[in-house]
Amino acid sequence: VRLVESGGDSVQSGGSLRLSCAATGNTNRVYSMAWFRQAPGKEREWVGSIDTNDNIDYADSVKGRFTISISPDNAKITLDLQMNSLKPEDTAMYYCAAWRITSGGYLYWGQGTQVTVSS
Repeated sequence: VRLVESGGDSVQSGGSLRLSCAATGNTNRVYSMAWFRQAPGKEREWVGSIDTNDNIDYADSVKGRFTISISPDNAKITLDLQMNSLKPEDTAMYYCAAWRITSGGYLYWGQGTQVTVSS
């Protein structure tokens, strides 16, 4: 599974951004996809995820502001992250991850896209 993120940018506090992740390759057994983020000097943290049963969950820090959506088709899965009411503390590198049924975890990662929110 190959993951490529896009959409990162620099925005003012209160602004919005939409990140996208294109998943290609052997996506037919993807169980879940997720967004993670990592700020400088901090550990990577889970932002939110969606599974094949359309269960969606979010970290408390983004609940009500971020929305995950997914658009599968035959050859590709597109995972989006709509981010509203952005705060400076949302500044981080955002990563897309995929969990295949046989992998037992999020073993497939993209290269990341940078989001910077200025006050």
